[in-house]
Amino acid sequence: MKERKEANEVKEVKEEQKKSGGIAAFFDLDGTLAALPSLESRLFRTLRYRREIRAKNYLFWLREALRLMPRGINAILHANKMYLRGLKVLDERGEGDGEVSSWRKDGHQAEGQASAPPRRTPRLPVPTFFAQGIETVGWHAKQGHEIVLISGTLEPLARGAAYAMEAELAARGIAVRARVIATRLEEKDGKFTGNILGEAMFGEAKARAAKRLAGEMRLDLERCYAYGDSLNDRSLMALVGWPAAVNPSSDFARIARTRGWPVLNWERKESSTQRRPDRIGTSAVHREIVEKKEQRSAIAQCRDSCARNAGKWLEGFRGRGAANE
Repeated sequence: MKERKEANEVKEVKEEQKKSGGIAAFFDLDGTLAALPSLESRLFRTLRYRREIRAKNYLFWLREALRLMPRGINAILHANKMYLRGLKVLDERGEGDGEVSSWRKDGHQAEGQASAPPRRTPRLPVPTFFAQGIETVGWHAKQGHEIVLISGTLEPLARGAAYAMEAELAARGIAVRARVIATRLEEKDGKFTGNILGEAMFGEAKARAAKRLAGEMRLDLERCYAYGDSLNDRSLMALVGWPAAVNPSSDFARIARTRGWPVLNWERKESSTQRRPDRIGTSAVHREIVEKKEQRSAIAQCRDSCARNAGKWLEGFRGRGAANE
């Protein structure tokens, strides 16, 4: 009886929204809904440990970083995916121990299409959600709001996180189907090219994506919500009527307080649907230290892998050109 009453209430809310414009809740992922380090950082470490990243990919990454340098450090960090060049497409649902995944094109294998040779793929990192984050998503879902994960992480990782979040909420009796907006990767013959499709999803790109979705779904942005933890979420949060800073860095916390945005401190949790959680704190200082260590580690890896052969490789690139890479 209670469930029927709640269903009727949600139906009434949705009918009201159709008249005045829909409402969505936009959630950043890493550091907002889920604890750091980021899913992509964890994936990078896994690939590096398994030696799946080819040595010359670090040179591709350095060359792309030089190309992106005029656009700033954020463009280098978020739009440079050359370390993935030549790697098989990730299966965002391949979570089982020892599971064998087949190659996929555009995220799905066409019906009747022959599978490429199976190969054991690395387990995708599973997010550890903050308890208050899951509760907040559940509250929005009960109000009939659209749930949107909008993240700068790789689209397969964001979709995997969406599945995990939906399962967590389903265990609580809340049915949710989240929309995902993330950094899309170009694929060719079942492998990543290292290029991104469209924009890397950070900064102003998040606001532009939210505007496009609002136009498609007839959302009333003044009635929408947004949750983020860093300066990269500032433009998105300024776009909606109900923004909130979650576990913000010190700089972002000052901006949030200046603009009158609520500052929320969400604590970490461990869920039955999540395995092998990272033991990382959630304070702003700890997050900054972790990210700096990861950046230094990546740079050191580039240096060690490329230093001896960089000159020879660069001469080869100049002679052969991009077509023969």
